[in-house]
Amino acid sequence: MLFPLLVPEPPGSPRATRRDRLADAIAIVLALLYGTTMTAVGDATRPGAAVPWAVDLALGVAAAAALLVRRRHPLAVLVTLLPFGAISVTATGPIVVALFTAAIRLRFPVVLLLGMANVVAGGVYYLLQERPVYDVWVDFLVRGVVTAAALGWGSFVQAYRRLTTSLREHAARLEAEQQLREEQAKLAERARIAREMHDVLAHRMSLISLHAGALEVRGSLPPEELSLAAGAIRTSAHEALEELRSVIGVPRGRPEPPQPGLADVDELVASVRAAGMTVGFDNGVPVDGPPVVLGRTAYRIVQEGLTNARKHGSGAAATVLMEGAAGRGLRITISNPFRGTADGCPSGGGQGLVGIGERVNLAGGNFRYGSDDGVFRLEADLPWPA
Repeated sequence: MLFPLLVPEPPGSPRATRRDRLADAIAIVLALLYGTTMTAVGDATRPGAAVPWAVDLALGVAAAAALLVRRRHPLAVLVTLLPFGAISVTATGPIVVALFTAAIRLRFPVVLLLGMANVVAGGVYYLLQERPVYDVWVDFLVRGVVTAAALGWGSFVQAYRRLTTSLREHAARLEAEQQLREEQAKLAERARIAREMHDVLAHRMSLISLHAGALEVRGSLPPEELSLAAGAIRTSAHEALEELRSVIGVPRGRPEPPQPGLADVDELVASVRAAGMTVGFDNGVPVDGPPVVLGRTAYRIVQEGLTNARKHGSGAAATVLMEGAAGRGLRITISNPFRGTADGCPSGGGQGLVGIGERVNLAGGNFRYGSDDGVFRLEADLPWPA
């Protein structure tokens, strides 16, 4: 409870409002508790007091009520309350709280002078009593120790709040930068996917144009050939539309070479093995089964998963499992030994994982990863229409 009281939330938030109300209640209770204790052990209730004890108590309560505005006007509240310390011992409690608040919000030389004024007020209070119970040095000592404690604690809280504020701002900047990096990674991945789509869509459109041109030139075809040509056009158009749904726009520019697909996963695994990495590969998916887009997405997931295992794994080993069928979906699981951070994320920003997640989201699938018992596991579930 002490931490949120000393280091409040940003102003204006509901938690900050609740904190301020609680802090006000605690401050007033402590101020009155200290003031009434000093009243009971001091000269306020004895014959010859400067003011009757009832007036002393009333001044202390009024001073405690003034603490409600101490945050907005710390200097004004303290300067207003200091003179009452010369005639009311109950008011010394609110004065100490006001000194503490001023030490948090004002420069130290200013509050040091006001603290000295509070100690001097103790001597004035002693002179106004007809028959003081204690010597004057007792008043100076008590007020001096309490004042020094209030100023010292307030200065510490001021420094602590500055440190905490700077740490919060630094954390907010890091979070904003991380979000920016993730957004940039997503945009870069979308652009790369769009470039890959461009070549495949051009291929589909050329097939449709080729079959349509054949139908136009050869007007009279046997029903069997006509059915085959129409089926090829329908298939190419359907796959082209599926690919168009995966991307909003295709950037202009020079098209890239044809991109690898599911049939190239075996070659990918072989190249990784040739580089010295042990890879267990279990492929339960027919090469000619999935659509082109799904095969290319699967290839990229395996590629990034093996790259991740090679860069961040604790051993040069990984296991790749692919299984699925039309109507059931395609599942890809990549696991490797791993000793990393507590949240299971590889060091270095995880931009490759962000890219995989973007690909899976565009394909309408699910993506998850994490570490458990020294093994990092990456799983992707992709839809595979029947």
